[in-house]
Amino acid sequence: MIPSNTWPHTHQELVRHYHHEFDKNIASGKYQPLVFPEAFLGALVVIIYLLIPHQNRSWLKMARHAVFAFYVAHTTYLIRNVRAKNVAAALGIGLISAWGGMYFLAILVCYDAQTDFQRIERTEGVFGSDEEGSRKESEEEATSTEEKSNGVKEVQKGTSNGTIPTEHLGPSKRHGEYAWQPFPLTPFIERLDWVLDVFGNFRGAGWNWRIIAAPPPPKAIQDQLYRNSPNPPKHTFRKHHSQTTIYPTRRALLIANLKTFIIGYLMLDLLKTIVIHDPYYWGLVDRAPAPYLPSVITANPIVLHVVRLTVSQFAVKYALQTIFSLAPLFFSGILGPSFLGARAEPWIYPETWGSYVHVLDKGLAGWWSAWWHQTFRFAFDAPSRRIIEVTGMNPKAPAAKFLQLVVAFGLSGVLHASGSVTCHGATRPLLGPMRFFLLQSVVVFAESNLTSLVHKTGIQNRVPRWLKRSFTFFYVHFWFYHTGHLLCEDFAKGGVWLFEPVPFSLFRGLGLGTEGDGWWCYGDWGLRWHSGDRWWKSGIAL
Repeated sequence: MIPSNTWPHTHQELVRHYHHEFDKNIASGKYQPLVFPEAFLGALVVIIYLLIPHQNRSWLKMARHAVFAFYVAHTTYLIRNVRAKNVAAALGIGLISAWGGMYFLAILVCYDAQTDFQRIERTEGVFGSDEEGSRKESEEEATSTEEKSNGVKEVQKGTSNGTIPTEHLGPSKRHGEYAWQPFPLTPFIERLDWVLDVFGNFRGAGWNWRIIAAPPPPKAIQDQLYRNSPNPPKHTFRKHHSQTTIYPTRRALLIANLKTFIIGYLMLDLLKTIVIHDPYYWGLVDRAPAPYLPSVITANPIVLHVVRLTVSQFAVKYALQTIFSLAPLFFSGILGPSFLGARAEPWIYPETWGSYVHVLDKGLAGWWSAWWHQTFRFAFDAPSRRIIEVTGMNPKAPAAKFLQLVVAFGLSGVLHASGSVTCHGATRPLLGPMRFFLLQSVVVFAESNLTSLVHKTGIQNRVPRWLKRSFTFFYVHFWFYHTGHLLCEDFAKGGVWLFEPVPFSLFRGLGLGTEGDGWWCYGDWGLRWHSGDRWWKSGIAL
């Protein structure tokens, strides 16, 4: 048992302490609360800008850099001056703000979304009309089509961008085959749908900028794209073994993600019940370990370190996996094709996580590029790709590969360090998350070069696969044993593990929690109306 004279005696005491400190800091003016809709201002400006066509207006096209600068200024203000009462929301201020900056850097500066991006969309349909009327009107608008000599249809009239007739189109009344859809000029509902799709589709499924880790659409859809798009954008449908899988039907997609959600919910409940007993996960990393741990673990610091890193890894993985399962369940399941059209198709939502076999075969490179989720990959890769393109570097040269690794892992470090800054506890963003991810870039680059040297000797052909995989498993986890604490302990010190992942707890309801725990887990979220000194600083505070 934790001694009764030791503070904090339970994790709940520490949460109440953080809430008290938050209230005191807000009252003194040291920080401002996270208030909606003011917190959305930067993102709202980006959305409004993307809705304004600028293909033929060079000054407006260049204004995207100013829009990005405005977002950076606004998000910097949030990270420095705004805090949230809830521990998860406190982390989210930094994470989401920094992620927005990286993603908007990719779609506004590295690329121009309006001119560089196209998505896969159905070719026929009229928004707000019955299907028969939709088909008739779209046939009247696309008054003339000709078969080119290679069998590709070319739409000659009734299109805004030469591909899809968009006079009265909208996502809910689509039918027909698929084609590449550039930025639509009319109607506004179609343009809004296109922009919001860019805004929320981080892996690019259904777009010409789809990340390489995500699988291409089914072959039948690829054939329709070739047939119906006379001027297709630059894209690739190349398949390779490290890509995740897509679900063949919407039913399979929903069942798989429902299972993922249920298992994730139970695992998060179990992991939360485990960590609330151990002061390490409260941020008190030097405190004696949890009293429930057997002596065979507590007596050996190496074993204890492995156990704590393992629990931390599973907590992060199941938290992300459970959150990611909500998107297909909501968009494809609840809203569905009747509302979202093609955005509810199962191939838009490929599996988020790859097979762990990639780690055994490719080591740390396989861990980060094929097994771990690739949600942020496009934004992490875009700046280095642009630099290589502008400078004329050979993308296959060692210098270019090292640049890509440093930029990608450096941005990941900035992302997690930003979340560390806005946490409640005393964190070390630069020496913790930032150092952890920058070290990954160095070791992955070294691993790649050493692997190439070994392959030149041909020794790998004389070693059994099980032995190679065993060695790879050992050195990968040996590396994380010596570096994982940089990230995991910073999470703990910031109060990340104090967040409540589930509203109802099976395990704590059965009496496995601490004093004050029960079936209902959500306490004070800090959700309230806040009246600021300016009208735009008033709103719903978290």
